[in-house]
Parts: sequence; structure tokens; C-alpha cells
Amino acid sequence: MSDPAGRVTAILDDHLATIRRARETLVTTVAELGGDLCAALGRGGKLVVFGNGGSAADAQHFAAELTSHFLAERGPLPGIALTVDASALTAIANDYGYAEVFARQVTALVGRDDLVVAISTSGRAESVIRGAQAARARGARTWALTGGTGGGLAEVADRSLVAPSGETARIQEVHITVIHAVCAIVDDWVAARV
Repeated sequence: MSDPAGRVTAILDDHLATIRRARETLVTTVAELGGDLCAALGRGGKLVVFGNGGSAADAQHFAAELTSHFLAERGPLPGIALTVDASALTAIANDYGYAEVFARQVTALVGRDDLVVAISTSGRAESVIRGAQAARARGARTWALTGGTGGGLAEVADRSLVAPSGETARIQEVHITVIHAVCAIVDDWVAARV
């Protein structure tokens, strides 16, 4: 590696360019997602979120920000990441195939008052697509967080937020920024209700 600092600079420059594109194109969409989550919480619903790999980590982060707290001190809010139950994941994968791991959990746990956020950087993860389809069948509002062209996931969700990049790392960086922005909207909503 001849120029590690140059490599880091290039990555950061690409990150900043992607975030600028997201700012230009996604502000209203992120605000809508935040509003939908507040509406779900206000009617007694919960956030149900899932994805594979890095998107699973983002899903867990999102749920944790609700059940713990984000920036403001507040009571816990209901958020479930379907990726945290290893027994359910492995049992479903073993008995029904990996493509069903989220759909079966959604069918068991999601109601029409809930908000479901399905995360796939490519939008092509079959398990995530089937989970979103199951959520819509249950009457829940569904959001896709994806990138590139949105893939099949963007087609099956009620709404989609497509990060303006085709590179997984940049898409994930936009997703975590979006998650943080939505959590700030929730914090403001909770403060306004007190």
C-alpha cells in the first residue's frame, strides 16, 4: 500500500459526495419516514425492522435507538429487529429455507398498526423482499431502505428510500444517517407530546 492517506481521503471524499446527493434528494422522504414512525408509535404500534449482513446491524441499531434512547432522555419505545433471535432465524431457515426467515416472523409478530422497515443495500435480498410482502399482507405500512435502483424491494414496499449510490459501503452510510435523522424526529415528537 503506497498511499494509505490518499486512499482514506478518496473514501471520505466519496462519502461526502454521496451524503450531499442524499441531502439534495432524500430530505422530504426521510421526513416522511420519520412521520410514519411517529404515527405508528402514536397509535400503539411498533417498529419492526430487518435485513441481512450489514443491513442486519443497521436494523439492530435502529431498534436499539428506540428501546434505549437517541439524543434525548425519554422512555423506551417499541422497536424490534427480527435479526436478533438466533433460534428463530436458524429454525425457520432449517425448516422452511432462508428466504422465509423474515416473512414467518413478520406473519407472527406484525399488526396493521406497526411500521415495518426492510433494509437491503441491493434491494434484491429474497428474504427481505418476502418479509416486506408479508408485512403488507398483514396490513402494516412498509418502507424499503435500499440503494442503486431499489431492486425488487422498492417495488413491493409502500414507500422506498433509495440511497443515491451503487456501492454497498456508501449505501450503508446513507442508511445509518437516515436512521439517526428518523430517531431525532422521534425524539422531537416525544418531547412535543409531554
